[in-house]
Amino acid sequence: MRVDDVWDALGTVCDPEIPTVSIVDLGLVESVRCQGGRVEVDLLPTFTGCPALDVIREAVERAVGTIPHVERVDVRYLLSPAWSSDRVTERGRAALQAFGIAPPRREGPAAARPAQNVACPYCGSTATVLESDFGPTRCRTIYYCRACRNPFEKMKEV
Repeated sequence: MRVDDVWDALGTVCDPEIPTVSIVDLGLVESVRCQGGRVEVDLLPTFTGCPALDVIREAVERAVGTIPHVERVDVRYLLSPAWSSDRVTERGRAALQAFGIAPPRREGPAAARPAQNVACPYCGSTATVLESDFGPTRCRTIYYCRACRNPFEKMKEV
């Protein structure tokens, strides 16, 4: 097996809460090692305590386990380096927006406050307002678009 085969398999594993974005495009995959029939995958959680971690681990084990000659898959979650929203790829940002979630800005956590001029993922207008710092998950907030009158989520910059 090749490391590229493992990365390809990881590209098929999507975040269970955002099924249009792979964990590779979310920047969760820190490293991959292959030795004999054993594969080790190191992942960075977006937030510690994320309820999706066990689901993602099982999906990674299943996806990588389908590669010929893979006998064992070990998935570890690392807290260092910390995941950052800057790790989201351009393809991931486009997939977030297509799913109706405003992607994080590239400026990083320093730009997290105040989050103004957030473009609506539905109509592109920046006539938006922050409705709540707390979205359905810890990594998202809730905004409202005054132009198209739709609520939407935004991934936080961390």
